[in-house]
Amino acid sequence: MTIRTVHIDLGDRRYDISIGRDVLADVIRYLPFQMAGKKAFVVTDENVEPYARRVEKQLLGAGASFCDVLVLPAGEATKSYEHYERVLGWMLEHNIHRGSMIFAVGGGVIGDLAGFAAASVLRGVPFVQIPTTLLSQVDSSVGGKTGINTPQGKNLVGAFYQPLAVIADTGALSTLSKREFMAGYAEVVKYGLLGDLAFFEWLEANGTRVCAMEDEALSHAIEVSCRAKAAIVQADERESGARALLNLGHTFGHALEAAAGYDGRLLHGEAVAIGMMMAFEASVRMGLCPASEAARVRAHFEDVGLPINPGAVWGAEDEVFIDSLVATMKRDKKASDDKMTFVLVRGIGQAFVTQDVEEELVRSVLRDFFKD
Repeated sequence: MTIRTVHIDLGDRRYDISIGRDVLADVIRYLPFQMAGKKAFVVTDENVEPYARRVEKQLLGAGASFCDVLVLPAGEATKSYEHYERVLGWMLEHNIHRGSMIFAVGGGVIGDLAGFAAASVLRGVPFVQIPTTLLSQVDSSVGGKTGINTPQGKNLVGAFYQPLAVIADTGALSTLSKREFMAGYAEVVKYGLLGDLAFFEWLEANGTRVCAMEDEALSHAIEVSCRAKAAIVQADERESGARALLNLGHTFGHALEAAAGYDGRLLHGEAVAIGMMMAFEASVRMGLCPASEAARVRAHFEDVGLPINPGAVWGAEDEVFIDSLVATMKRDKKASDDKMTFVLVRGIGQAFVTQDVEEELVRSVLRDFFKD
């Protein structure tokens, strides 16, 4: 079993990402602390509860004085005030203290929710990310962003709070539906599009192997993605500069997710894929990016089977709907002074952040995507 390790160097908050098949068979090996005498709180969802139970057994075997598992409903709707309060109440009822450990076993929803609870309960209790989806292994578990959604938009309440470790078992991805896996693949492609042309070219040649979950190709894609995110997080932990590039596709995508009501019609990665195509199209219309580059990205998404047509979710939409999307974008956490913030491109691997985008151009891109 080959274990790939990516280091996140944030001074005294440094930690490792351990990537490999069956790393969950020996979780204790990858923890930078001893469990003996500690209380452990494991947060998971109903889809991956068996993995959480394996973790629970190992923690108790390593000497944890207490371990309990909280099983939440699966899905984006769980990333809410209601379930945040439920997690906090459960921890407090079991007398959590600052020497306790919190473990998030699941996808991005569980990682974000449990991480935010860890950041806020007792003003901070250490936690470990054990991501079980491709999206969470390459994106949400890395970098310390935690939070919940609100009726006004996605990730509007949260905190930056780094884990003590990230343990990514590629074998866990076999539990995903094809749709869920492909939603995560969109975030893998993002790293090539925002700053690594060579990686995008590798994906053009090997993406079908990744999507078939061939061990070597899949582990390589996850490692490269994590290294790309690690480099950006190390340079800009709190999103004041370069880290904003990681939001390629997210201004459009978050608005689409909010419009869908987090009801499963549109997964986060699917929204990001559509959002990235919209960002490329906006860049083309502004004369920043050759149309051939946008066509190349579209071709890759189509080759691997990623849906990039929002009309398939909603059908044709009227101007009132477009108005609501634009209003959501203006409330996005990246916005300032009522101006939308976008990550646009000058080509594949050449992303940049700007607010210099006319609202009418944004509207025209949205209209045309819903016509397709």
